[in-house]
Order: sequence, then structure tokens, then C-alpha cells
Amino acid sequence: MKEEIVIAGFGGQGVLSMGKILAYAGLMNDLEVTWMPSYGPEQRGGTANVTVILSDKPISSPVLDAYDTAVVLNQQSLDKFESKVKPGGTLLYDPSGIHRLPERTDITVVPVDAVAATVELKNAKTYNMVLLGALLKHRPVVPIDAVLRGLKKTLPERHHHLIPLNEEAINKGMSIA
Repeated sequence: MKEEIVIAGFGGQGVLSMGKILAYAGLMNDLEVTWMPSYGPEQRGGTANVTVILSDKPISSPVLDAYDTAVVLNQQSLDKFESKVKPGGTLLYDPSGIHRLPERTDITVVPVDAVAATVELKNAKTYNMVLLGALLKHRPVVPIDAVLRGLKKTLPERHHHLIPLNEEAINKGMSIA
């Protein structure tokens, strides 16, 4: 098993933390993992993406030209990464940040209205966890219990009271995807 994933959007959308949680979940599931973030000098509002590779065999390089799965949260990311999804791969996107829909027919395209889900959950900070749930529904590369352990590892202890809300958001993402 080898899954090459890119998650891309604006800074502040939880792109890097979503990738980090996924990477920790892979480690806790005894997988080989790479986590390679890429972002501009802007802390919030600039573009950001992260490449995560999960594999049951050693990974030769974290640098990729094509991905099995892309999660895109804005138009710039769709424009950049749609063509880089391998044929037969999966593209998840939030339509609230997109004005031109994906056009490829040789991949699975999954719209995930994560903004509406966060409104239902009454917490905008669950945005990335809704998308992570949707990703895991379509590409179950790690079990949910490993994701929750990864979440516990990446969240500062003072925020551990938010883990049940994040679990609810992951489940919401799985249900709407």
C-alpha cells in the first residue's frame, strides 16, 4: 500500500495541521511516512500545501509530480493540482472556495461542503477535520482511531477538550462525502 496525497488551500484553513495529523496517524499505524509542507511567507491568507506519503514500504523520496489524492480548498489549488492527480485517483474539493469546477473525467471528483458542515457544528475551526473525514471515507488509508491518536499527539494538551468536537467533525465529513 502506498498513498501519495496533497492537501492545498490558503494559510489558516488547517491544511498543514490536517497533513500533520494524517502523518502521525500513519506513524501510529506502523506505516512509513513523509510530511512535506510548502507555504509562502504569509502566515494567514497565503497559499499553503502539504504532501503526505503513507506506505507499508520505505519511501524513496518525498518529492512528487503526481498524486493519488488531492484535497483542494481554493481555486488556486484546484488550478495547480487537478492535472497532477493520477488517472483513477481522487480529487476532493470544497465548492465554497471554487468558481471553476473540476473538469477531469478520469478521476473520482468529490465535492465536500465543509463550510456548511462547520456551520452545523457551530465551530469554523472544525473545517479541516470535516475534510479529513471526507478524505478517509473515500481513501481509508488509516483507521479513525489512529487519526484520533494523531490528533491527540498534535494538539497542545490545553486543547485536548476539543478532541470530541474534532471527532464529531471527522464523522460529519465521512457522512457528507
